[in-house]
This record gives sequence, structure tokens and C-alpha cells, in this order.
Amino acid sequence: MNVFTLKDFSVDEINQILDEAEEFKAGKKVDFKGQKVVANLFFEPSTRTHYSFDKAAFNLGCRTQNFEAANSSVQKGESLYDTVKFFESIGCDAVVIRHPKENYYNDLVGRISIPVVSGGDGTGNHPSQSLLDLMTIREEFGHFEGLKIVIVGDIVHSRVAHSNYEIMKRLGMEVYTSGPKQFEEPGYNYVDFDKILPEVDIVMLLRVQHERHHELMRLTTEQYHDMFGLNQKRVDKMKKGAIIMHPAPFNRNVEIADDIVECSKSRIFKQMTNGVYVRMALLNRVLSND
Repeated sequence: MNVFTLKDFSVDEINQILDEAEEFKAGKKVDFKGQKVVANLFFEPSTRTHYSFDKAAFNLGCRTQNFEAANSSVQKGESLYDTVKFFESIGCDAVVIRHPKENYYNDLVGRISIPVVSGGDGTGNHPSQSLLDLMTIREEFGHFEGLKIVIVGDIVHSRVAHSNYEIMKRLGMEVYTSGPKQFEEPGYNYVDFDKILPEVDIVMLLRVQHERHHELMRLTTEQYHDMFGLNQKRVDKMKKGAIIMHPAPFNRNVEIADDIVECSKSRIFKQMTNGVYVRMALLNRVLSND
């Protein structure tokens, strides 16, 4: 089986993955005793996704091979398919792929016999990030139905926003988005940030992706922080029990004030912790599905 997008999973399957992630967090052990090899193929820079998949594989008793595109035959023009086919040919049991091309996995379907787990495809989807977000939310509130979340920032270029918007609505959450108008996703439930802030249970902030669209920003970092940044004044307006989330990396004092990153409402580093357990559940699922 593959993990390309959460659209391929039912609500029951999503909850089963979260259940196992929580079991791993509580101490459940699975040990492949070095008999499984996972290749991490990252064609874009990554810290959290890359190394938490690496740690997840280690925790499951797997060996890993970490691929660096900059030092590979990709620089000579080798295709994604041929690169993945190489790792299949040398005996890898699964590949985790982060790639800048949206829906890159369509080039691999039916041509690769080992499982592919997406670590993010361009501006498309980021399934494991959504799962760790859901795990964090479920740990906090115990349910999804009826919870209100606002996702703030560059919605149109964010694979995190796209993944979360779809699955959270399917789980019965009320999902709102906010941010600069030029980054609004058509068809999404766009609202004024300051008006919705006191009503939501979760504020999810997104990084300003300067590397993807610097010329579209039209705002200085100071202007962005003033209009959409989460500072103490805005935190004071949040409802009791509401939490702050961010997929990271974050730009301190742009989308979130430096002193808010680790405040009592923040669950940002808990998300990172949960990322390992979610990715353990995903890898265990694909490696046990022979």
C-alpha cells in the first residue's frame, strides 16, 4: 500500500492510524530486527519530516538510507522514477519521498512494487503532517466533531493547509482560513482573523514561504506580523482552552511572536513529538502489508 494523500483513507482508517500512534507513544513495541530498509528521498529541504521519519524507522528496528539530491545523479538529469527504481532494485522495502512536483507520485503508480509514503508533494498534500496535527488535537480535546479551527497564512501555496482543510472538514470540524487576500484558496471559508479569533478552539499558523513566492508577498514582515501575526494581544483574545499550532519551521516575529512560540497555549513542540509516533504508525502499516 501507498500513502499519497489522506483522501485515500476513510475516517475509520484515519482513526486506526491515530490509535496506533497513541499506542506507540504509550510504549507499544514493534521490532523488524533490521530486516526492513526504508529509503528517505528528500528533493526539498526538510528537518522535521525527514528526521522524524528517520527516527520512526529506527524506533521500529528498521535500517534507513538517506538520499541527498544535491549529491546524486539527479544533478545529471536522472528522473524521479529511475531514482526510486534504483532503491527498489537494491532491496529497499519502502521509500519516503518529499518532492517539489505536485502529485509526483502519479509518475510511480503501477511502476514501483514497494510502498511509497509521501513526505509532501509541492503545494499539494502533506498526509503525515495532517495526521500528527490530528493526533495533537485529539489528545487535547478527545474528539474532532464541532471543533473550530482557523488556519492563518499562505493558504494557496500550503500543502499543510490543503491536507488539513479536507480531512478536518471530513471529521466534522469547522474549518476557517485567513491571511493575505492574494494567498486565499478559492472555495475555502475565508474570514477576518481578528473577528474569528475569540471563537475558535485552534489557531494554526503557517510559515510565510519566501522561497516560493517572495514577489507576491506585497507586505513587509512587520506589516504581516501586525495584520496576521499571533502576538500577546491576540493570544489574550483567544478562548479559554484554545491552543496554538504551527507545522514549522516558523519565522519568529513574523507569523508568531517570539514569546508566544512556547507559551502555555502552544502545542508546537508537542506536534513535533507526535510526528515520530504518527510516522511509526504509517511505516508499520506499509511494511506489515506485504
